[in-house]
Amino acid sequence: MSQTTAPLASSIDRHRLYEDALAILLGTLMVSIGIALFAKATIMTGGAAGFALLLQYATGLDFGLLFSAINLPFYWLAFRRMGLPFTLRTFVAVGLVSLLVQATPLWLDIARIQPLYAALAGGSIMGLGLLALARHRTAIGGVNILALYLQEKRGWRAGWVQLAIDAAIFVGAAFILPPDRLAISLIGTLVLNAVLGMNHKPGRYMGVS
Repeated sequence: MSQTTAPLASSIDRHRLYEDALAILLGTLMVSIGIALFAKATIMTGGAAGFALLLQYATGLDFGLLFSAINLPFYWLAFRRMGLPFTLRTFVAVGLVSLLVQATPLWLDIARIQPLYAALAGGSIMGLGLLALARHRTAIGGVNILALYLQEKRGWRAGWVQLAIDAAIFVGAAFILPPDRLAISLIGTLVLNAVLGMNHKPGRYMGVS
């Protein structure tokens, strides 16, 4: 058994600082483009980004401000659950997404977009961005961190906790979004999770940050 695990262990390559920085920059750029497409089509997704979009539609406040505020309580949980390096990378990623979402309309002028296309393209782009971040042990939302924390402290399964939170967000969206936009939002969320599910599996990627 040692003969098979030794080469595997030696093949694990730790990411360099510039590799982490580039992945965070490109990952957050892709996520911000996806969010911009969702916002233009008035659709949403789950997690902290989806909750921020929903509050933006309901209040008219800036997404960046809402997204940063929603994530504030989760940094302590991230520090306790995942450690300081993960927390710092996540703090930077959340800040970049907040800034880039606000700046994207200045760089990318979308006059009109079909909502279903926004869901498919935006969900795919966000999924790829989140994949790049996840492979460098970085997150942009506190929902997953909260789910992992509750699993550790209360014994609640993280997947079910995250599903329950996302379901609650979509229930709230039913009072704000038209039924067709809500249905298209579900499609976009499924596409996003499919991209992550097919490409982010334990043991498939051996890089470490």
